[in-house]
Amino acid sequence: MGIYSRICENKLNGRKQLAVLVDPDKSTTSSLDILCQLCTEHQVDFIFVGGSLLTNGDLAATIKGIKERCSIPVMIFPGSHQQIDSNADAILLLSLISGRNPDLLIGQHVMAAPRLRASGLEIIPTGYVLIDGGNMTTVQYVSGTPPIPVNKPEIAACTALAGEQLGMKLIFAEAGSGATNAVSPEMIRAIKNDIQIPLIVGGGIRNAAQAQLSFEAGADLIVIGNILEKEPGLIGEIARTRF
Repeated sequence: MGIYSRICENKLNGRKQLAVLVDPDKSTTSSLDILCQLCTEHQVDFIFVGGSLLTNGDLAATIKGIKERCSIPVMIFPGSHQQIDSNADAILLLSLISGRNPDLLIGQHVMAAPRLRASGLEIIPTGYVLIDGGNMTTVQYVSGTPPIPVNKPEIAACTALAGEQLGMKLIFAEAGSGATNAVSPEMIRAIKNDIQIPLIVGGGIRNAAQAQLSFEAGADLIVIGNILEKEPGLIGEIARTRF
Protein backbone atom coordinates (compact mmCIF):
# COMPACT_ATOMS: atom_id res chain seq x y z
CA MET A 1 0.00 0.00 0.00
CA GLY A 2 1.28 3.46 -0.88
CA ILE A 3 1.89 6.14 1.74
CA TYR A 4 -1.00 8.33 0.64
CA SER A 5 -3.38 5.37 0.55
CA ARG A 6 -2.33 4.50 4.08
CA ILE A 7 -3.00 8.04 5.31
CA CYS A 8 -6.43 8.04 3.67
CA GLU A 9 -7.33 4.59 4.98
CA ASN A 10 -6.39 5.59 8.53
CA LYS A 11 -8.47 8.76 8.17
CA LEU A 12 -11.44 6.73 6.92
CA ASN A 13 -11.14 4.37 9.88
CA GLY A 14 -10.81 7.23 12.37
CA ARG A 15 -7.26 6.28 13.31
CA LYS A 16 -5.18 9.29 14.27
CA GLN A 17 -1.58 9.38 13.01
CA LEU A 18 1.75 10.74 14.25
CA ALA A 19 4.84 11.85 12.37
CA VAL A 20 8.21 12.88 13.78
CA LEU A 21 10.16 15.56 11.90
CA VAL A 22 13.94 15.19 11.71
CA ASP A 23 16.11 18.20 10.80
CA PRO A 24 19.30 16.97 9.06
CA ASP A 25 21.17 19.99 10.47
CA LYS A 26 20.54 18.75 13.99
CA SER A 27 20.69 14.96 13.63
CA THR A 28 23.64 12.92 14.84
CA THR A 29 24.40 9.21 15.01
CA SER A 30 23.44 9.07 18.67
CA SER A 31 20.28 11.15 18.24
CA LEU A 32 19.11 8.93 15.38
CA ASP A 33 19.77 5.84 17.51
CA ILE A 34 17.52 7.16 20.27
CA LEU A 35 14.89 8.62 17.96
CA CYS A 36 14.44 5.53 15.80
CA GLN A 37 14.27 3.27 18.85
CA LEU A 38 11.56 5.42 20.44
CA CYS A 39 9.64 5.80 17.18
CA THR A 40 9.62 2.04 16.72
CA GLU A 41 8.68 1.35 20.32
CA HIS A 42 5.73 3.75 20.21
CA GLN A 43 4.60 2.87 16.68
CA VAL A 44 5.10 6.28 15.12
CA ASP A 45 3.46 6.24 11.69
CA PHE A 46 5.92 8.30 9.64
CA ILE A 47 9.24 10.06 9.89
CA PHE A 48 9.54 13.35 7.99
CA VAL A 49 13.00 14.59 6.99
CA GLY A 50 13.85 18.10 5.79
CA GLY A 51 13.52 21.74 6.70
CA SER A 52 13.16 25.29 5.48
CA LEU A 53 16.92 25.87 5.52
CA LEU A 54 19.70 23.27 5.51
CA THR A 55 23.20 24.55 6.25
CA ASN A 56 25.57 21.75 7.26
CA GLY A 57 23.12 18.85 7.34
CA ASP A 58 23.06 15.94 4.89
CA LEU A 59 19.55 14.96 3.82
CA ALA A 60 20.64 11.74 2.07
CA ALA A 61 22.81 10.60 4.99
CA THR A 62 20.00 11.30 7.46
CA ILE A 63 17.50 9.30 5.43
CA LYS A 64 20.01 6.46 5.04
CA GLY A 65 20.64 6.49 8.79
CA ILE A 66 16.93 6.25 9.57
CA LYS A 67 16.45 3.45 7.07
CA GLU A 68 19.27 1.49 8.66
CA ARG A 69 17.71 1.80 12.10
CA CYS A 70 13.98 1.24 11.57
CA SER A 71 11.29 0.29 9.07
CA ILE A 72 9.04 3.33 9.58
CA PRO A 73 8.18 5.02 6.26
CA VAL A 74 10.28 8.12 5.55
CA MET A 75 8.78 11.16 3.82
CA ILE A 76 10.76 14.16 2.63
CA PHE A 77 9.49 17.49 3.93
CA PRO A 78 11.35 19.71 1.46
CA GLY A 79 12.39 23.31 1.91
CA SER A 80 13.71 23.59 -1.63
CA HIS A 81 14.04 21.72 -4.94
CA GLN A 82 17.41 20.40 -3.76
CA GLN A 83 15.88 18.29 -1.00
CA ILE A 84 15.20 15.13 -2.99
CA ASP A 85 16.53 11.64 -2.27
CA SER A 86 15.30 8.44 -3.89
CA ASN A 87 15.92 6.38 -0.75
CA ALA A 88 12.92 7.95 0.95
CA ASP A 89 9.47 6.41 0.53
CA ALA A 90 7.61 9.55 -0.47
CA ILE A 91 7.85 13.32 -0.73
CA LEU A 92 5.34 15.95 0.32
CA LEU A 93 5.30 18.21 -2.74
CA LEU A 94 4.58 21.37 -0.79
CA SER A 95 2.97 24.41 -2.35
CA LEU A 96 2.79 27.37 0.03
CA ILE A 97 -0.79 28.25 -0.84
CA SER A 98 -1.27 30.68 2.04
CA GLY A 99 1.40 32.98 0.60
CA ARG A 100 1.87 34.85 -2.64
CA ASN A 101 5.50 33.96 -3.28
CA PRO A 102 5.47 32.42 -6.79
CA ASP A 103 8.73 30.59 -6.16
CA LEU A 104 7.08 28.51 -3.44
CA LEU A 105 3.78 28.18 -5.26
CA ILE A 106 5.29 26.74 -8.47
CA GLY A 107 8.89 27.92 -9.08
CA GLN A 108 10.70 25.36 -6.94
CA HIS A 109 8.43 22.65 -8.32
CA VAL A 110 9.45 23.41 -11.91
CA MET A 111 13.12 23.02 -11.01
CA ALA A 112 12.42 19.80 -9.10
CA ALA A 113 10.15 18.17 -11.69
CA PRO A 114 12.77 16.26 -13.76
CA ARG A 115 14.55 14.94 -10.66
CA LEU A 116 11.27 13.98 -9.04
CA ARG A 117 10.18 12.05 -12.11
CA ALA A 118 13.48 10.15 -12.13
CA SER A 119 13.51 9.55 -8.38
CA GLY A 120 10.74 6.95 -8.22
CA LEU A 121 9.41 8.62 -5.07
CA GLU A 122 5.71 8.61 -4.30
CA ILE A 123 4.78 12.26 -4.87
CA ILE A 124 2.01 13.67 -2.67
CA PRO A 125 0.84 17.19 -3.67
CA THR A 126 0.34 19.07 -0.42
CA GLY A 127 -1.18 22.48 0.23
CA TYR A 128 0.98 24.18 2.86
CA VAL A 129 -0.85 26.73 5.02
CA LEU A 130 1.30 28.84 7.32
CA ILE A 131 -0.42 29.96 10.54
CA ASP A 132 0.89 32.61 12.93
CA GLY A 133 2.67 30.79 15.75
CA GLY A 134 3.42 33.83 17.89
CA ASN A 135 6.95 34.53 16.67
CA MET A 136 9.05 34.80 13.51
CA THR A 137 9.79 31.23 12.39
CA THR A 138 12.39 30.08 9.90
CA VAL A 139 9.82 29.22 7.25
CA GLN A 140 8.22 32.65 7.58
CA TYR A 141 11.55 34.45 7.21
CA VAL A 142 12.96 32.29 4.42
CA SER A 143 9.75 32.26 2.39
CA GLY A 144 9.01 35.95 2.87
CA THR A 145 5.43 34.90 3.56
CA PRO A 146 3.22 36.45 6.24
CA PRO A 147 1.31 33.79 8.20
CA ILE A 148 -2.46 33.74 8.46
CA PRO A 149 -3.45 35.58 11.68
CA VAL A 150 -4.74 33.38 14.49
CA ASN A 151 -8.01 35.32 14.60
CA LYS A 152 -8.77 34.65 10.92
CA PRO A 153 -9.78 30.97 10.80
CA GLU A 154 -12.09 31.69 7.86
CA ILE A 155 -9.08 32.70 5.74
CA ALA A 156 -7.28 29.48 6.63
CA ALA A 157 -10.38 27.43 5.86
CA CYS A 158 -10.94 29.07 2.46
CA THR A 159 -7.24 28.70 1.64
CA ALA A 160 -7.35 24.98 2.45
CA LEU A 161 -10.54 24.56 0.45
CA ALA A 162 -8.94 26.28 -2.54
CA GLY A 163 -5.98 23.92 -2.23
CA GLU A 164 -8.31 20.93 -2.30
CA GLN A 165 -10.13 22.34 -5.32
CA LEU A 166 -6.79 22.80 -7.08
CA GLY A 167 -6.11 19.09 -6.65
CA MET A 168 -3.95 18.97 -3.52
CA LYS A 169 -4.13 15.59 -1.80
CA LEU A 170 -3.22 16.82 1.69
CA ILE A 171 -3.45 20.07 3.62
CA PHE A 172 -0.62 20.84 6.04
CA ALA A 173 -1.52 23.61 8.51
CA GLU A 174 1.60 24.64 10.36
CA ALA A 175 2.72 27.28 12.82
CA GLY A 176 6.34 26.68 11.80
CA SER A 177 9.30 25.00 13.44
CA GLY A 178 10.03 26.58 16.80
CA ALA A 179 6.67 28.36 16.99
CA THR A 180 5.66 29.72 20.38
CA ASN A 181 2.04 28.67 19.89
CA ALA A 182 0.53 25.64 18.22
CA VAL A 183 -2.23 25.94 15.64
CA SER A 184 -5.36 26.56 17.70
CA PRO A 185 -8.22 24.06 17.92
CA GLU A 186 -10.52 26.74 16.48
CA MET A 187 -8.30 27.10 13.41
CA ILE A 188 -8.02 23.33 12.97
CA ARG A 189 -11.78 22.90 13.31
CA ALA A 190 -12.50 25.60 10.74
CA ILE A 191 -10.16 24.01 8.20
CA LYS A 192 -11.42 20.50 8.88
CA ASN A 193 -15.05 21.54 8.37
CA ASP A 194 -14.28 22.85 4.88
CA ILE A 195 -12.21 20.03 3.37
CA GLN A 196 -12.55 16.32 2.67
CA ILE A 197 -8.87 15.47 2.21
CA PRO A 198 -6.60 14.54 5.16
CA LEU A 199 -5.38 17.36 7.41
CA ILE A 200 -1.85 17.47 8.85
CA VAL A 201 -1.10 19.86 11.73
CA GLY A 202 2.34 20.79 13.05
CA GLY A 203 4.44 23.44 14.72
CA GLY A 204 4.46 24.38 18.40
CA ILE A 205 3.08 21.07 19.73
CA ARG A 206 5.11 20.51 22.88
CA ASN A 207 3.10 18.14 25.04
CA ALA A 208 0.44 15.46 25.03
CA ALA A 209 -2.34 17.88 25.99
CA GLN A 210 -1.72 20.03 22.91
CA ALA A 211 -1.56 16.93 20.73
CA GLN A 212 -4.86 15.70 22.15
CA LEU A 213 -6.53 19.05 21.46
CA SER A 214 -5.25 19.01 17.88
CA PHE A 215 -6.61 15.52 17.30
CA GLU A 216 -9.95 16.31 18.89
CA ALA A 217 -10.29 19.45 16.74
CA GLY A 218 -9.89 17.40 13.56
CA ALA A 219 -6.22 16.82 12.74
CA ASP A 220 -5.76 13.46 11.02
CA LEU A 221 -1.99 13.51 11.48
CA ILE A 222 0.15 15.66 13.74
CA VAL A 223 3.86 16.39 13.39
CA ILE A 224 6.27 16.96 16.26
CA GLY A 225 9.90 17.96 15.90
CA ASN A 226 11.88 20.61 17.78
CA ILE A 227 10.76 19.61 21.26
CA LEU A 228 12.18 16.11 20.78
CA GLU A 229 15.71 17.48 20.52
CA LYS A 230 15.48 18.30 24.24
CA GLU A 231 12.87 15.78 25.38
CA PRO A 232 12.84 12.70 23.11
CA GLY A 233 10.84 10.81 25.72
CA LEU A 234 7.79 12.91 24.82
CA ILE A 235 7.29 10.66 21.80
CA GLY A 236 5.65 8.06 24.02
CA GLU A 237 3.32 10.51 25.76
CA ILE A 238 2.22 12.13 22.52
CA ALA A 239 1.90 8.81 20.68
CA ARG A 240 -0.62 7.59 23.26
CA THR A 241 -2.99 10.47 22.47
CA ARG A 242 -3.84 8.75 19.15
CA PHE A 243 -5.88 6.08 20.90
